[in-house]
Amino acid sequence: MIWNVPAETMPRDDLAALQASRLQALVRRVDERVPFYRQAFERAGVRPEQIRTLADIRRLPWTRKTDLRDHYPFGLFAVPRDQVVRLHASSGTTGKPTVVGYTRADVQMWAEVCARCLAAGGGRPGDVFHNAYGYGLFTGGLGMHYGAELMGMTVVPVSGGNTERQLLLIGDFQPRVIACTPSYMLTLAEAALARGLDPRRLSLRFAVLGAEPWTEAMRRQIERLLPVRAVNIYGLSEVIGPGVSNECVEAQQGSHVFEDHFLVEVVDPRSGEPLPPGEVGELVFTTLTKEALPVIRYRTGDLASLDPSPCRCGRTLARMSLVVGRTDDMLIIRGINVFPSQVESVVVQFPELSPHYQLRITRERTLDDLEVRIEADPSGDGGAAADRGAALEARVTERLRGVVGIHIRVRVVSPGSLPRSEGGKLRRVIDERTS
Repeated sequence: MIWNVPAETMPRDDLAALQASRLQALVRRVDERVPFYRQAFERAGVRPEQIRTLADIRRLPWTRKTDLRDHYPFGLFAVPRDQVVRLHASSGTTGKPTVVGYTRADVQMWAEVCARCLAAGGGRPGDVFHNAYGYGLFTGGLGMHYGAELMGMTVVPVSGGNTERQLLLIGDFQPRVIACTPSYMLTLAEAALARGLDPRRLSLRFAVLGAEPWTEAMRRQIERLLPVRAVNIYGLSEVIGPGVSNECVEAQQGSHVFEDHFLVEVVDPRSGEPLPPGEVGELVFTTLTKEALPVIRYRTGDLASLDPSPCRCGRTLARMSLVVGRTDDMLIIRGINVFPSQVESVVVQFPELSPHYQLRITRERTLDDLEVRIEADPSGDGGAAADRGAALEARVTERLRGVVGIHIRVRVVSPGSLPRSEGGKLRRVIDERTS
């Protein structure tokens, strides 16, 4: 199902013309209303009237998360504060939180793009929708909530955590669609098994998963344990929240970016130069229609690639790959770049192991050391107990070396010994270096 056929199947030439028109209007508006952008344009030596085509966007300066923090709380708003009907904010774990605002029109647009996501992910009007994203200042829960209501779904606003209650409501309300993080989807499957329930007998058929990086291997693991088609949703608070892009169930080959609202670029993380389709780089977004907090060329830190080719679902929107890592949480171990997603892609290849893992970084004098702790599969279907010791660890170590290019110590631990997701983002990396 395509929720907004004219917008999602627009010919690429028509889409480019619409984007150029909206970009011109955006640049004029922020130059008039946001001192930060007016000063940034002056430093870059560019005037709004010089932005005539999409290619001219390269003349515009970047926006970074630090800019939002430096102008905390409302310094980047482009409307008077009394026109802002909603505020959301990040957790602020690395400093001041980033605050985002929404006008009434912004909230309506947000519901629209989230409805598109749910439709692409298998949702239909009348479906029961189990929303296990967190509510509150986090944008996940409320964004999906309003999108589902706009579509005409029956929303169960359960939020994150309390897994026992989640399973009870899934069993009683019989939802067809669920939204949560991929790690929590696995937590639910595992909890069902522990309670003597067969996860494959649940009513769920479609899972819209996001808010943390995951891999194709993890998708296969989820779809093996549960009777769902799992699709990726992507978003970030600074741009809108969830609803920037979503995979379609027909292809499951990249998330369609809603380009009538969000202009996307992929650039080299170091030089900032644009990269061609298919090449991994940093995602950069410009909000074309957002009123309260528009952003221009926002550096997300997320690494992915773009594919503008037609999709068999009928959408003409470009697709972004799963996020393969981040520019700021990339691990550099002995001069080698290591992403947690690389480790995960290896872990799920071994039936003797569960998908629960944790990376620990330590430093002996001047040498960094990376250890991966992985839980053994509790079913024991993968092989004899003896193979769960040194022999299994050696096999995983060798496979990791081939993927990552360096030696990583592997430790297989007992089932249930590593932290579980309770609905939010799961912390995979523990950095124990003291300097």
